Amino acid sequence: MTDNDIQIKTLCGKDAELKEYVPALARLRIEVFRNFPYLYDGSMDYEENYLRTYTECPETCVIIALHGESVVGASTGIPMAFEPENFQLPFRTQGFDIGEVFYCGESVLRDAYRGRGIYKNFIFGREKHAKSLGCFRWIGFCSVQRDRNHPLRPADYEPLDAIWNHYGYRKHPGIEATYSWKDIDQAEETDHQLVFWLKSIATESEP
Repeated sequence: MTDNDIQIKTLCGKDAELKEYVPALARLRIEVFRNFPYLYDGSMDYEENYLRTYTECPETCVIIALHGESVVGASTGIPMAFEPENFQLPFRTQGFDIGEVFYCGESVLRDAYRGRGIYKNFIFGREKHAKSLGCFRWIGFCSVQRDRNHPLRPADYEPLDAIWNHYGYRKHPGIEATYSWKDIDQAEETDHQLVFWLKSIATESEP
């Protein structure tokens, strides 16, 4: 497998083609997010409903990595104004204008395709899209907070903090949200703390 085998495709909510990818994106999210640190026990019904937000918002961007016809990675972005109130409130509390924040929902990539520069396409692709809209001052995402002694933490697990810092994103412990989902080792949904990482949209990032 070579880099030439991978196609990177960027779609927006206004693109009818995006709806065709929803089932594959839902399956990929469930597969990748079962791993630490998310440990997410997902369902197709929930995922397809979640992704409908992206197909209905014209300012969405979804960057898809394809190996042949298979979706092997994806990265999403959407104006924070389209996210739930529990995500918006921490920003308002800190004095942010929600209309100036572009939220990067997630990046998911199968293990076999990591370390080949695909993630860089996700980072720069979302930033390029957000800048093209001309109304955002901030771009960011959130990460789940897990105890270092969590029983399902792999011995070789390394958080992506250094990579995110490399691309100019900074952790903002004062901007945190709570979100509930069912962990793979739990019988019921539980609350999870998420901390946001932000970058000024004016900060230039080059490969």
